[in-house]
This record gives sequence, structure tokens and C-alpha cells, in this order.
Amino acid sequence: MELAERIRTSQVDDVVLSRPFLQPVKGTLCVSSYHLLLSSRTGDTAELWLLIRNIDAIEKSVQNLRGYQTIQCVDEPYGDRFSGSSGIITVKCKDLCVWFLEIPGMEECLNIASSIEALSSLESVTDTYPFFYRPKSLRLQQGWDLCPPEVQYDRLSAHTNNWRLSYVNKDFAVCSSYPDAVIVHRSINDAALKVVAKFRQGGRFPVLSYYHRKNGMVIMRSSQPLTGANGKRCKEDEDILAAVLPPGLAGYIIDTRSVQAAHQAKVKGGGWESKGNYPNWRRLHKPIDRGRVLQESLVKLVEACNDQSNSIDRWLSKLEASKWLSHVKTILTTACLAAQCVDREEGCVLIHGSEGRDTVLQLTSLAQVILDPDCRTISGFQALIEREWLQAGHPFQLRCASSAYSHAKLKHEAPVFLIFLDCCWQLSTQFPCSFQFNQHFLVTLFEHAYASRFGTFLCNSEEERSLLKVKERTISLWPWINSPGEREKYLNPLYERNSLTIWPSVAPQSIQLWNGLFLRWKQSSENHIEAWEQISHIMRHGRRESIPTAAKENQVGNEESAQVTG
Repeated sequence: MELAERIRTSQVDDVVLSRPFLQPVKGTLCVSSYHLLLSSRTGDTAELWLLIRNIDAIEKSVQNLRGYQTIQCVDEPYGDRFSGSSGIITVKCKDLCVWFLEIPGMEECLNIASSIEALSSLESVTDTYPFFYRPKSLRLQQGWDLCPPEVQYDRLSAHTNNWRLSYVNKDFAVCSSYPDAVIVHRSINDAALKVVAKFRQGGRFPVLSYYHRKNGMVIMRSSQPLTGANGKRCKEDEDILAAVLPPGLAGYIIDTRSVQAAHQAKVKGGGWESKGNYPNWRRLHKPIDRGRVLQESLVKLVEACNDQSNSIDRWLSKLEASKWLSHVKTILTTACLAAQCVDREEGCVLIHGSEGRDTVLQLTSLAQVILDPDCRTISGFQALIEREWLQAGHPFQLRCASSAYSHAKLKHEAPVFLIFLDCCWQLSTQFPCSFQFNQHFLVTLFEHAYASRFGTFLCNSEEERSLLKVKERTISLWPWINSPGEREKYLNPLYERNSLTIWPSVAPQSIQLWNGLFLRWKQSSENHIEAWEQISHIMRHGRRESIPTAAKENQVGNEESAQVTG
């Protein structure tokens, strides 16, 4: 079916739009294949320009019934039409904003609602807006090679020759969720990697995620080993982990499952690395919730944020019941553990769960933000997302199919990437001078992960993006973010490069609700924006009076920093 055929009514006059912090406005509502547009009578610009893909759910209601008149409408979908009535469509968006459209006439209201529902649930990725978006200022294939494996390897080679770039996964022959090229230990050949891929779930054999220049230790990631109930072994897998460890040093395997979940996985053919077969590696179980548990937590949090009738006790109770801040704390604590193993204990780390595409990527990414000052810059953070999320096979299309309002309750949806961004925001609030970007940058990434006119976050893996030619047929998000006029919006005026590791506090009182995301449509940010503009003005003119230095920041203790000896 052509997209135009899904539109039952394309234009309605005298529609009233209500939205947060602005006065209601009346105008003409137009429904196109990809956008809702509302133009007011008083202005020449659109009051509303909403990407339909950003709509998570809609609700319809009837009001102002002043009379009823039966009209014969043989050719129309509704035989009876209300006269003098209007309907309200509540539009709930994936970016957590809620809009209200008051539409005169019940038939028009139902047709608009039906059109939105049909256009917001397109099954084919190639029918979505990124495949048709062609801005004049950007061009196809620009910015897609932001951080290819070859560039990663060249940077690594300047510090060590213990690793190599392998094309064993050329044309995704070994692992469908890995990129063409991966960095592996030099002593392991491609034939051995193919054997190990069969021993790890989904073919996700151990690959290099991060090299710590301070002491040469590394963080690797993989999926679980398929030892099964009989304790199956793989000599090549054991050789990989043995080769990574320098003589006399120990390694740490951080399993993001509970002991019970790992035992259940073993019965089903999964498992873990036994002490006997991996003698120099210590296994640490640090369970992190995922899937439906995380999605339901987000739903409860947004419900609490949207309920303005709460008393302070009721609000705090709902906030605690959502468990969102508990999830943030758990992820941050485990990321600190991984960073501590590398930096303070001088050990190598392997992180895995079951598939290795969700919680594992949260930890490898956050550990790098803690350890590596480059990841705290705008360009470095983009490169981090490229290699640790996009190239590493996080299934964005499945996880970000809906946000907090959808009634679909899809099986695979989960705010894995969102909670990672929340953890980064927590770090930036504790170390306000150590991050080059501000919270607006993180919010922008959240919005584009769920609904975007760019192709960067489309599909579930590099293989899928390759099959659909996403990089040839859509525009990348990064050139737009890095354009001079846009990049200026994301700069933190307090930034001073901090070359040290940052150790955050993960005490309960240190974990805050991200007001700039979850309450931005409930609390006006006008004063906050004005304050930051004043700070930027002062910094540009060199009047710096009392800004804490990076060295002072690092005096912040980690009251509950994860201990290896736990």
C-alpha cells in the first residue's frame, strides 16, 4: 500500500493545538506521509512540524456535543456524522512530549487518528523518512566513516603491537551482529576465531573494546560460552583469554547475569567460564536488569513524572517504585568495577552476559567514559557510540520501537541506550567541568535513537544496514551535529580537559533524576537556558572567577565504588 493511501483525511481547518509552556493556537492541520503540520492563521511558519515516526501512541476523546444530525454518507466510512461536535486527539510522543489536537467534526477526528496510526507503524524500514530526507546542506555518504575499525586499529598500533585487525567476519560470515573487521589478539589466527565463534552465543567471540594506555590493560566483550550442562570446552577460546593476560597478572570476567540466571542458561546450553579451564581469570556476577523489567521501569517513571497531583510523599513513593534510579545506580556501580579492575588492579577484563548486545555495551561504554578523557568530548563520544553500540550490534530497531506510552508492549523493546545516556548525565553532573558536551547533546541522541530523519540508528546490526544500503541511501546524523551552527548548542562552557580517570560516587544520595529529560515538558527550562547563556557569555570573554578545576573534581570520593574483593 502506498503511504498516501493510508491518509484518510489530509487537511482540516480550525484545529486547536495545545502544547507545553505555549498558548493554544488555531490553524490548519495537514497530514503528509511523514509529518503532522499545523500552520496558524497569524504566522507564516508552521506551529507544529512533527515527525509521525516520533508518535508513540494516540488517544481519542469526544467533547462539545451540541447537536446530532444524521446525514446520508453512502461513500464515506462513517454513515452518521455529528454536527457541532469536536474530538480531541492526544498525541504522545517517543520524546515523552504530549500534544493535544482539538479537531472540529467527529469524522475528521477519527480519520486523522486512523491516518496517524497507519503511518506511525510502518513495517518496512525502507519506507521510513530517513530514506527520503534530502537536506541541501548535507549529502549522502557523508560522515558514515566516523570511526571505522581500521582507524581504531591505527590508533591502537601507536601504543602496542599485541593486537591485530581481523577480517574473519568479512561479509558477516562468522557473526551477523559484528562488523566486517574486529580487533583481536595477534597470537590467535582466523581459523581459531571461527572455532571460538561456534562456542559463543550468536558467534560473538571475545574482541577488544578498550586499551588502557596507562598500563596496557584491556577491556574485551563477548557473549556467553556455550558450555552446556556437560561442561563443554573449547581449547581455542581458552587460548584467547590466556593470551590476553600479561605474565603474572590476573583477569576478571564480569558476568551481567545473576548466578541463578547463569545456571539456568547452562541448562539450556549456555554457561560460563569455569575456574579450572580459565585458571587466571576470576568470575564476578553482577546482575543487571534488562528487557521488560527495564521497559516497565521507564513506563512507571514517566507515569509518575506526568502526574502533577502528587504530594511530595506520593511522588517519592512512585519514583522509588519505578526503580529507575536503582537501575542507574547498579549500572554505574558495575561500570566503576570494570574501570577499577583495569586502572587500579591492573587486570584485564572480559564482560559478557547472554547475547552481549545490551548490558555488556552499557558497561564497556561507561567504563571508557570513566577511564578515557577522549570519550568525554563531543567527537570522542560520537566515536564511542559508533564502535560500542552501532558497530557492536545493539539492536536499536527492536529496542527503540516504542517509548513509554505505547500500548503495543512489544517483546524486545527496552530503554537500554536511554539508561546509558542517563548514566552519562549522572557522570556529567558530578564532574561538570570534565565533559565537553552538555545535557542537550545527550537528549538529542535519545530523541534520534527513537525517531529520526537520519539513518544512523536504523536497523539492528551492521549486516542489516549493509543489506538495506543505509549508508548509501540515508543521511548520517553526525555531520548535522558537527555542523558549526548546530555543534555550538552542545558545548559545555565550563569544559576543561581532564586527563585523569573520574571516579563518581554511586551512593544513593548522589544519583539524581534527570530532570532535563524526564521533566522537561513539565518544568519550564527558560531560567536554566538563560543561566547557561550567561555562563557561556562570561566564559567566552575570559572572566573565570570560581570554576572548580579537574584536579579538585577528582577528590570526590566514591562512597560505594565497586570493590574487586567483594
